[in-house]
Amino acid sequence: MIDLTLIGIGTGNPDHVTFQGAQAIRAADLILIPRKGENKADLAGLREEIIAQVSDTPPLIAYFDIPKRRADDGYLRGVDEWHDAIALRWQEAISTHPDARKVALLIWGDPSLYDSSLRIAARLDPLPATKVVPGVTALQALTAAHAIPINDLGAPYFVTTGRRIREEGWPETASTVAVMLDGECSFQNLEMAEYDIWWGAYVGMKEEILIKGPLTEVAQQILDTRASARADHGWIMDIYLLKKRAI
Repeated sequence: MIDLTLIGIGTGNPDHVTFQGAQAIRAADLILIPRKGENKADLAGLREEIIAQVSDTPPLIAYFDIPKRRADDGYLRGVDEWHDAIALRWQEAISTHPDARKVALLIWGDPSLYDSSLRIAARLDPLPATKVVPGVTALQALTAAHAIPINDLGAPYFVTTGRRIREEGWPETASTVAVMLDGECSFQNLEMAEYDIWWGAYVGMKEEILIKGPLTEVAQQILDTRASARADHGWIMDIYLLKKRAI
């Protein structure tokens, strides 16, 4: 049996790594690093940079390729099969270092928020003893970058995905909604005159881009900026917060 540690590393700024996270990196025998294609090679490079910064004697690194996710048989089934395939890649990478007992993965953001590492870890056989080191989430980084609180006074907020906004619209009774995993700028499906937006890409990184304002006024700016940034970098990670405008 192995000990598996999932280490939240924040949103791209090496300074997001906590002391606890640094200690967990130094304690690992083996760290698994995903490869997501040439266009996202700098994501693997960032993980390597973090490891080098916090460890005088870096642990072994094993790379694994992220399989493609099927989208032809329903979203949830496709994700379920994708997680099975990733778990197999983890096991193959771990098996190349049979003496490693403490294995770690560096998780973008935090393993608890729209990340499936814990679900994938539960598919390993034998089941590892799994520990989580929390990290800065994209949502925290966004509100910090814009210097805003996420919730109105004494009010709740709602966190969802772009797919759910497209399919279901604005969540009933919500006044504040954070939208993650939205490659299609799903705010375009809403009555844009009703909302203000706080948008960010590469939040926490040196490439950080921030746009805010009434959605009707900045929506096209976000679309154009997002397309340009994706073309420049080959990839983009973005997140946004929407609030209903006072009438």
